[in-house]
Amino acid sequence: MAEHADPDITVQEALNRYLRSGKEGRNDAQAIAHFVRWFGGERVLRTLRPADIERYGEETSKSAGEAPRRLEAVRGFLTYARKEGLIDANLALHLRLRRTGTADSTADHAASDRIELTAEGLNAIQSELAELVSRRPEIAEELRAAMADKDFRENAPLDAAREKQAHLEARIRELEAILKRHIVIDTVADAGGRARMGSRVRLRRLDNNQEIEYTLVGPGEVDPRQRRISVQSPVGRAVVNCSPGDEVEVQAPAGVMRFRLEAVET
Repeated sequence: MAEHADPDITVQEALNRYLRSGKEGRNDAQAIAHFVRWFGGERVLRTLRPADIERYGEETSKSAGEAPRRLEAVRGFLTYARKEGLIDANLALHLRLRRTGTADSTADHAASDRIELTAEGLNAIQSELAELVSRRPEIAEELRAAMADKDFRENAPLDAAREKQAHLEARIRELEAILKRHIVIDTVADAGGRARMGSRVRLRRLDNNQEIEYTLVGPGEVDPRQRRISVQSPVGRAVVNCSPGDEVEVQAPAGVMRFRLEAVET
């Protein structure tokens, strides 16, 4: 029987659940543990975005010998998470082994692999990165203090310090990767009142008359708790370039949902 789908389940908790299910293949645990360390075990699983998974695949592909095994193991984990309702999207589709191509194909890939950000989103990422980098000495000191206890067998402070450092460095790498590939999108209001990146949209579900508001952002700025959704998400793709009064259909795990765009603000 499937366990309760906690919307705030972390990456580490999801891995533990997967291992308890007994569905992983032999030697998969170590490969998936690499995936967990890369993103940080305390990260909420549902906040992983397709762009995050693609970046992981790109970085992992650089370790040619280990890459195929690691990616196949992670695909199994992500497929399990989707089937159990731990994530909404099939993230396994975005995990691909990258191969070196010609100079032209590499340039084309770089152009298509850009991450669109609003100016607000860029400032937020830069601020978060600066804050995280400033915490490195503090965590390094915690690690040194914990290592002063020579009994490593039951050294909970050392384990906690190592985990905290791993989470910090994983998030720093993620933010640095976004900044290397970002472009800033002009979010000036569309003259026709159409929804675009940076817009705040108010939608009405036509099946139950419920209203909900979202801010449309780039993949690097998604924050489900603040209702900031990607323009590449199912809802985002459906409403981009639409005007108030337009009705759209969104394919969701539970089926097709119909919305009417009530208002657009920039």
